[in-house]
Parts: sequence; C-alpha cells; structure tokens
Amino acid sequence: MNNSDILFLYDAKLTNPNGDIDEENRPRMDYERSLNLVSDVRLKRYIRDYLEQLGNEIFVGKVDGETVNATERIKRLFEKKYNGKVNLNKLSKEEQNWMLDQFIDVRMFGATMPIKSEDKGSSMTFTGPIQFNWGYSLNKVTLVESASITSHFGSDDKNEGGNIGKDYRVYYSFLAFHGVISGHRAAHTRLTEEDVRLFDQAVVKAIPLSATRSKVGQYPRLYMRVEYHSPEFIAGDLRDLVRLEETEGLRSISEVSLHVDALVNKLLEVNGEIARIHYWQDSNLVLNYEGQKGLLADLLPSELADKLVPVL
Repeated sequence: MNNSDILFLYDAKLTNPNGDIDEENRPRMDYERSLNLVSDVRLKRYIRDYLEQLGNEIFVGKVDGETVNATERIKRLFEKKYNGKVNLNKLSKEEQNWMLDQFIDVRMFGATMPIKSEDKGSSMTFTGPIQFNWGYSLNKVTLVESASITSHFGSDDKNEGGNIGKDYRVYYSFLAFHGVISGHRAAHTRLTEEDVRLFDQAVVKAIPLSATRSKVGQYPRLYMRVEYHSPEFIAGDLRDLVRLEETEGLRSISEVSLHVDALVNKLLEVNGEIARIHYWQDSNLVLNYEGQKGLLADLLPSELADKLVPVL
C-alpha cells in the first residue's frame, strides 16, 4: 500500500462540534485566535460508530451494549468467533493476525492491547497507519451565549426538581482536518485497500448519520485523499494551502468561498508523485481557483482532473 495525504472539511452550525468535559462541555477553543478545535479522537469516534453500524467488529467500543475493559473485549471476541481455545498471554502469529482481521478500527487507527504475543513480553502495540491531527476552524468562531437546560428527572431520590445544565454551541464553524495514511504501517496492522475504500466512505457519511441533539447541524463539505505512487512520499498539511475569502461573521455555508489556488499549485508541483485523487464535494461549497468559481472537478487543470476518483 502507498501513502496518502487527507484533507477533510466540514462545518458546524448552531451545534457543539467537540465539548470539553473539563470546561462544562464548552466547545473546544483556541481563545487567543478565536478558532474552534476538534480532537482527532472525536473524528475517529464518528468513523468507528459508522463502521460498527455496518456490522464491523470494533475494538474501541461496547460489547453487546456493555462497557468492558480491553482484556475482556479481546477475550469475548475469541470466545465468540475463534475456532479453538487461545492463551491471551501467549498469542501465536496466526492468532494475532486473525484478531487484526476482525478489528477494522485497529487495522485503521492502531491500538495498545493488554495481551502478549509469543515473541514479546509486554502489551502488543499497533501504530495505526491512518492518523489525524486535531482539526481547527478556518474562520473565527463565536460561541452562542449558553442557555440553561433542564431535565424533568432528578439526579437522585432527594432531587425532585430536575437537573439544570448548560447548552454551549458555536454560531458557525468551518472545520479542517489533515490526515495521513502510511503504507509502511499498513502492512503492520494488515490494513487492506478495501479497508481504505470503506474509510473514504465513512469519513463522508459518518458525521451526519451520527447526529445527536448537540451534534445535529454538522455536514461534510469536501473530502480529498491524495494517493501517491509510493510509501516514501508525503506532501504535508494540506490545510495550509486553503483559505476562506471571509473569516469573520460567517453563519452558513452559503456565505463560504474557499480559495484553493495554493492547494492546486502544490498538487501540480508534485503531480509526478500522485497516483489518484479520491474526492467528494458537497455542491453547496463554492471553490475559488484563479478567479473562477465552481466545483473541484470543473476547476482542476486536466492533468489533475484526469486523476480524480469519486468516493461515492
């Protein structure tokens, strides 16, 4: 498998993209720059939930609706599906490979597992080939003044008046994530090309399908995975190459215009390294390249447009 760079853009309107439990669940913020932040863990949770809904086994998740520790999660998997007994304190290479073939999220994102293999005396660690750094907004974000919310249910038998909490949201946040796929690490976790195609689909579909009361109002706008010819090349953080025409006072996607001149120029510069550009774009997102506005497929020079592969 070869390396890929990933650019994922989505927006959040009157919602809470990623609450900070240490700050009364306020949206995570860089207050010095007025930027909204979202952790990579939050994004991976969306993807895991989507993959699980499709019937895939997930390591980082509940088992039959029950929260268990990591050791119990692995034990139950082998008891349920493996043909024969295993010793979790001494997994053979064959048993280890079988386990990786079951857990799609470990193949993608890696994990540290409290079990031992035949040739190692400590917990097994798999470094995931698919990694994201924290996402941040490309616009300056303002928080909605929190409203108090109440529950009709008391917190204990003595509290009959219900609970009162805070409901923090952003007015509008246009968020950007950068990620990579490492071809070398893919071999270690047994990540397959089919896994990667499913991952592409999951990134685009997961967030709207995982909407809760605090998360509804988030929609993907652009996904781009630039796949290279080799596992030896990475272009870098693609977010540095896109910018919004207006960064203040935004309230909806209809007010967004994204300049991609630097991004397209970078792709042209490294075109010889690019095998394919896997992409999806929401038609409501207006891109701007060399003064022309439109969709990615219409704006790209032909030498790049010929490499476009729709994700959905």
